[in-house]
Amino acid sequence: MRILVVGSGGREHALAWKISRSPLVRALYAAPGNPGIGRVAELVPLDLRDVDAVARWARENRIDLVVVGPEAPLVAGLADRVAAAGIPAFGPSAAAAEIEGSKAFAKDVMRAAGIPTAEYEAFTALAPAVAYARARGGRVAVKADGLAAGKGVVVCGDPAEAEEALRAMLVGGIHGAAGKKVVVEERLEGPEASCIAFTDGERVRMLAAAQDHKRIFDGDRGPNTGGMGAFSPTPNVGPELLAEVERTIVLPAVRELARRGRPFRGALYAGLMLTAKGPRVIEFNARLGDPETQPILMRMRNDVVPALLAAAQGDLSGVTLDFDPRAAVGIVLAAEGYPGKVASGDAIEGADGPLPDDAQVFHAGTARDAAGRVVTSGGRVLTVCALGDGLADAARRAYEAVARVRFRGMQFRKDIGGRA
Repeated sequence: MRILVVGSGGREHALAWKISRSPLVRALYAAPGNPGIGRVAELVPLDLRDVDAVARWARENRIDLVVVGPEAPLVAGLADRVAAAGIPAFGPSAAAAEIEGSKAFAKDVMRAAGIPTAEYEAFTALAPAVAYARARGGRVAVKADGLAAGKGVVVCGDPAEAEEALRAMLVGGIHGAAGKKVVVEERLEGPEASCIAFTDGERVRMLAAAQDHKRIFDGDRGPNTGGMGAFSPTPNVGPELLAEVERTIVLPAVRELARRGRPFRGALYAGLMLTAKGPRVIEFNARLGDPETQPILMRMRNDVVPALLAAAQGDLSGVTLDFDPRAAVGIVLAAEGYPGKVASGDAIEGADGPLPDDAQVFHAGTARDAAGRVVTSGGRVLTVCALGDGLADAARRAYEAVARVRFRGMQFRKDIGGRA
């Protein structure tokens, strides 16, 4: 098979790494990729904002499967263009991807399907939004309706915080068009979990559960980020709870989207809060999580290509997924200033190893400079992952690998997996 992976982050590097190990693969490409992905795939300098150009390249180069990593091209209709070119696409249509592209739409799907989630209302004007938040003591989550690169959520503890967040989005335009509408929902309490499934629009296959760490600093302090690390499995989600999530959350969402004429083929991500009353959906994403994908694929023992192709073609009936009983921990190494304005162009040392056994470094915000050196070029630069006999051992191995990597201003959390 000739496969194209679309994207340039740590998730896409993990996908390319896993796909490259398949005996079914004859040629592997990545657009636009990064230096790490370039070690296992041929990089193609395509602009992902031009979804027609990506689909045209895939057709002209006889690609057999397109695997789309990030959400923006999906919301822009890349999977639709690829399918129109006669190529299977792992990733939902633009209509189905609206479950991530619009928080309000996702909430409507949950309400219609009876999926457990936080109480909410959507607003486009400041005054009624502030009144709604105040009526709940300000203990709310304020969410930009559209895509905001993982930074469109503010968890508030009092009315002043809620009004500040609402004013920044609705009046200040901090998230541009994505924040012209906001969702204000009750603040849920409990540990978080990431439950992701491959789906063909009808059937689902659950991946191993994981847990992300959104806050920038140890102890879950500081502003939200796109994710500072993840581990799998999570002790909070055993086999029984994962089956409950499949039955009460993932399958109802897939069926409701199909009922609306929006069949979802790809990876459906359910971000959950495990409350005292059971799991509640915080958000749906229309793709694999980042950084959860990295430790999850480290644990996947079977060839991922048949599962990706089966989901894209609409028939997962013959697919089973198998995961290593060992744990995996992934630690994000971020640039100086992240999640705000970041520095770039700093040389990275040690990312190519040598590394401990069962450890991998996945590139995200990296590039090559004029001298051919691998340098930083984004907020989240690398994800360092390791397998171990339990979370403590996996974390020890991952941090041992982190100690071998260096770049100026490197920042990372030192407690990934520790609380579990």
